[in-house]
Amino acid sequence: MQLATLIEPDLMRVPLEASDRLGAIRELVTLLADQGLVADAERAIQTTWARELERTTGIGEGLAVPHGRCDCIDRLVMAVGLPSTPIDFQSFDQQPVRLVVLVLSPPKDTASHIQILGAISRVMSDRLTREAAYTADSAERLAAILQGEG
Repeated sequence: MQLATLIEPDLMRVPLEASDRLGAIRELVTLLADQGLVADAERAIQTTWARELERTTGIGEGLAVPHGRCDCIDRLVMAVGLPSTPIDFQSFDQQPVRLVVLVLSPPKDTASHIQILGAISRVMSDRLTREAAYTADSAERLAAILQGEG
C-alpha cells in the first residue's frame, strides 16, 4: 500500500482543535467516521487510546502517529491533523507535537499497518517536509506537501 493513496484533503483537519492527546485521537477518528470509514468510532477511539497509553506515539521532531488495529474498519485508513496549538504527546524528545497522523487498520492487516507507519516516518524524516507541513494553511496544502508536491 502506498502512502499517497491515503492522503486526502477530506481526511485532514487544518486546524485540529484538540488540545490534548485523547482529544486529537477523538477528533481524527470522528473525521474518519464522518466520511463513513469507521463503523464504530467509540471503539476505534478506545482501541487507539489504549495503544497510546501503552507507549506514546509521539515519535519526536513534532510528530505523533497514534495508531490502532480494530475490527470496526474494513481497510487501512489514515487521518491527519495540524493542531492549532502544539500538543503534549509525552514525546521522547520532550517536544510538543505539531502534526498528528492517525492510522487505523483491521486486525489481520499487519503488513500494511507496518508499511504505512514506516512510510510516514520516511516522509517526515526530511526536515524541509516537516517544516512545510507544520506551517500548512489548508488541508489541500498539507496533502500536497505530504504527497511530495510541496
